Amino acid sequence: MKKFSVFAAFAGVLFGLPLGTGAAYPAYPTYQTNNAYNTYPTANTQNGQMVYMPNTVAANNVVVPNMYGSNAASPTRVTGALPRVGSSQTTAGRQYYQPADYDRLADSGLYVGLSVAYGASLMGSMSADYTGEENAFFVPGAFKEADFDSDSVIPLQISVGAAINNDIRVDFSYLRYSGVSYPNTVQSSDGMGGYIEASVDGGAITANATMLNVYYNIDSYTGYLAGGMLRPYIGAGVGISLNTIADYVVYDNTFYSEMDPVYAGAGDLTGISDIYAYHNGGTAEQFAFMLEGGLTTEMDGGIKLDFFVRYANLGKVKTSGSIIVSQTEWLGDGAGGEYEAPYDSVFHYTNWYESGRLGMVDVGVRLRLQF
Repeated sequence: MKKFSVFAAFAGVLFGLPLGTGAAYPAYPTYQTNNAYNTYPTANTQNGQMVYMPNTVAANNVVVPNMYGSNAASPTRVTGALPRVGSSQTTAGRQYYQPADYDRLADSGLYVGLSVAYGASLMGSMSADYTGEENAFFVPGAFKEADFDSDSVIPLQISVGAAINNDIRVDFSYLRYSGVSYPNTVQSSDGMGGYIEASVDGGAITANATMLNVYYNIDSYTGYLAGGMLRPYIGAGVGISLNTIADYVVYDNTFYSEMDPVYAGAGDLTGISDIYAYHNGGTAEQFAFMLEGGLTTEMDGGIKLDFFVRYANLGKVKTSGSIIVSQTEWLGDGAGGEYEAPYDSVFHYTNWYESGRLGMVDVGVRLRLQF
């Protein structure tokens, strides 16, 4: 008898629970079965037509929709790309694309980058700081400005940085330029207000720049390009560049007459020829800056590519100021003739500098791996 009472109580709880739950938490009309809380619309016949009545109000003041006479359309499932928001003609600011495109090109997190470029334009020249010194023409050099010479300049850059937000990223970079050299020929003073051509051997120039760079995505003003595949940006950087020029030799094969041999005594200097000037190179620490503009796109695996044009001003290239000159001297024989001296005269000049500013315009591509 006790067992039966326990079983009856348990069954009452199971069957009574849905009723109590329905009273506390009203369900959707299609699933309500308790007429105390829901009255469905009724139908009447007028002139042979079935007419549905409006929504009715249940006992607990809950409005039950008229499911049979509603004019609202059922939602339609949409697949495919989301529409763009805004219009470039009517809405100022960024032109938004569907989230997949926007997020794909967004900058986020840390990254490392490696870039390679081609020096499209080399700017700068060398000149002698000692042009006005006495007897300066005895030291062959770039007394007249001589443009830098270049084979193929391939600048390499390594950078480590992070995105501050979706529009701004900052990185530290190491940028190296090589393949620049002292010009193959220079215009050297002839001592009489004119210039003669002298040949140059050596003088390779390298620049190693460390910079802090800031890049800003300008799609807020331009929108994405190429259907959302390219994101434009601009950038600027400042830092220090160590510019090194290697030793070089300037050779002047001009014969300079000092005295007419007819009037020269025995052993008098009558002329100078075959002047070799050994210029010691040097390293200069210079303020440097760069300006950059480009387009960003993305490959698989979170790799981004920056196609850029960059202008880099690397400051001055400067020698150490030490020049050793070796020249052949001609002496009078006392009989109206002259002969080559059995020795070479050697002179050491100090603090005679040659310098010039170095600038580059590069076209290149940077690969960035985001983390």
